[in-house]
This record gives sequence, C-alpha cells and structure tokens, in this order.
Amino acid sequence: MKKLKIGVFGATGMVGKELLNVLYDRKFPIANLRLYAGKSAGSKLKTHFGEMIVEEANNADYSELELAFFAIGSSWSEENVSKAEDSDCTLIDLSSAFRYNEEVPLVIPEINPDSIENHKLIASPNCTTSIAAIPLWYIDKNFEIKNVRIATYQATSGAGKEAMEELERETKRVLDGKKPKCEKFQYPIPFNVIPHIDEFQSNGYTKEEMKVVWETRKIFGNEDMNIECIVCARIPTYRVHSEAISVQTKNPVDIGLLRQILSEAPGVEVKDNIFNNEYPMPLTATGKYDVEVGRIRNSLIDGKYGLNFWVCGDQLLKGAALNAVQIGELVARIYEK
Repeated sequence: MKKLKIGVFGATGMVGKELLNVLYDRKFPIANLRLYAGKSAGSKLKTHFGEMIVEEANNADYSELELAFFAIGSSWSEENVSKAEDSDCTLIDLSSAFRYNEEVPLVIPEINPDSIENHKLIASPNCTTSIAAIPLWYIDKNFEIKNVRIATYQATSGAGKEAMEELERETKRVLDGKKPKCEKFQYPIPFNVIPHIDEFQSNGYTKEEMKVVWETRKIFGNEDMNIECIVCARIPTYRVHSEAISVQTKNPVDIGLLRQILSEAPGVEVKDNIFNNEYPMPLTATGKYDVEVGRIRNSLIDGKYGLNFWVCGDQLLKGAALNAVQIGELVARIYEK
C-alpha cells in the first residue's frame, strides 16, 4: 500500500485515540501524520508515534493531506466537508452525517469494499450496525435471509467518555448507600437497563433502532430487506455492545456448517461451546478486532429455516475505529494503483 499523508480529526477524543492505536497496531502506511481537534487544539498528545501537537481542526489545509479520518461529530462534519472538495484528500467520516446520503458509500470492508470506487467521501456505519452486519452477511450469502430481528444491549461507551465516567462514579455512589444521579442518561445507569437510546421516532421506535434498519439495508444493497430492531437498550457496562439476533432463512440452515463458515469468516470469532460455557461476552470481546459469535442454534419456531445467535463486539473498535482504518487501507490500495 502507498504511504499516505494522514489527518486524524477529533484525535483527543475516545474514538480518535482508538484510531491512532489501530493505525499503529496495523502498521498503516503513513508518510506523515497530523492530529486535529477543536477545544483541545494546541495541546500535546502522547501517541505510539511519539508526542504530537494537536492542531486546530477548523484551520486544516486538506491539500496537505491525502486521507482524513473525521471522528469529531456529525454537525462539524457537515460544516467542514466542503473544505476538502478542491483537494485530492479522501474523507472517512465516522459520524452519522452522511450515512443516509445516496451519493456517499456506507462501508464495512468485509461486506461491500467495492462500493468505495473513486469516492472522496466515505461513511462508516453506526457501531451497532457494524457488529451485527458481519455475521448476518455470511448467513445471507450461504442461506439467504428472509427476515431479521435484533435486540441490542449497548455499553456506556456508545454515549462517550463522560457516560463511562458516569457509570463508574454513580456505581460507587450506590455502593456507598447514596442515591445515584443521571446526567448523560434518562435514568441512573448503575444496576439498571434503559430501553431507550437516541430520540423516539413517529413509529414508536428510537432513531438508534431505525439506524440498524436503514444502514443494514444500504450496506447489503437491499432496500427491501425485512429487518427490524426490536429494542436498543443501554446496560451498565463500559464497552462492547451485545446483540441477540433471530433470523429466518429461505434455505435450511445446518448449524454445524454455519459454525464452520463463520469460523473461517474474516472479522468473526466463533465462541460457541455450551458444554464448556463458552459464549460471547463483553468481558472477553473487549479490545478484540473480531466480533464474537455464539449461542448458535436453530429456531424452535422456524426449525431449520431459522436460527438464533448472540454477538458481542467492541463498540470502539469494529464499531468505530477499526472499521474506519480498514476503509483507509482500501483507500491506500486505490492510491497505489
């Protein structure tokens, strides 16, 4: 891959820091690296690449970059994307700003890498979608999906660093016999499950639940796909989203064959041995690039034409930073040509 001049926007944030770790860990071909942020511009950030000065994001000159990662928020992305139009810089946006724009590819590299083509603006999906879509893709390719139902159990990391801090702080308050407070969540998060993430829509579903529907259809290239997200719930864990998925298929599913397919699939780690109590958990999926898949079994209702399984994936990695870097690797190969 060609070495590129890279810019990481939102470098001091939780996802931005994870991006830098992944770039280093995967030995991304970097000719030059620059860090950008808003409020923390001017500060110094220690990275695996050494200590670096963080520049003002609003003043970036995109003619000096070939690839930029936007991990800085949807409103900022919307306001600043036009600044790169006259440059040769490719933008990978991790926010929700352009995911539903028909002209912008929404990419999970294991599924639709060819959709990148020569686009200069590429969107990375919502974390919940990324984690569910990979095993669903292999199921669809081999057994043809008829419909999908998903319920998600999402870590506080999905709401940002302050949300994770609130979980820790308020859990300590509860254990000290004090009444917990809530700032980032609608209700106290310690020892609780909140069936509400993002804004409610006119159909009674939340926007987070609808994102899974909209984005999966776009990534799979199937706008008629029968898929619904029953509920997105916030749970009191740090990071890693968990998802219970039920699929009805057009072709009969042999569970042994499916396990073999998934065990050979890029981006998936099968943890499915009930005799040894091996199954996906946030505890074991934290820090992993692959999503863990387990509890794989045929449906009691649909028999061999249905299956149920459980997925856990690191929200900050495959759900965000890792997926973006994988897109960047595809872009680097295009530059090489």
